[in-house]
Amino acid sequence: MESSGFDVDAFLQQPLTARIATSGPTVRPVWFLWEEGAFWTLTGPWARLFDRVKDDPNVALVVDECDLATGRVRQVIARGQAEFVPFDVPRGRRKLARYLGADEALWDERFVHYLHDDPGERGTIWLRLTPASLTATDLSYSVAA
Repeated sequence: MESSGFDVDAFLQQPLTARIATSGPTVRPVWFLWEEGAFWTLTGPWARLFDRVKDDPNVALVVDECDLATGRVRQVIARGQAEFVPFDVPRGRRKLARYLGADEALWDERFVHYLHDDPGERGTIWLRLTPASLTATDLSYSVAA
């Protein structure tokens, strides 16, 4: 992993949106969880992402931020082969809580069903990207006062 002056793990713990690119090319925004040196996102047969990765597991993913008020511009770019991993509720809860907050009772029903549906019926599955390459770059600049 290449890093240019910032804590990549702390950066990836923020509830930022990633964009994942598949062959085609197709780019989709996704919520993710960064754990165990991998990006985890939910998918299933109901999503085009699932079919695209099934056909060609080579993907690229970018997480970035650009704050014009502070001049902070940072990015992480990952590339590698994605794989499908069986869904597990504890990881699903951790992923959703980082975006929706800790109180599951306040979550929109569209997200709650991931935790309570039977993955065998609906087909919910993890897409895991353990990067073959990961580059982190800090492009921040000074803001004139």
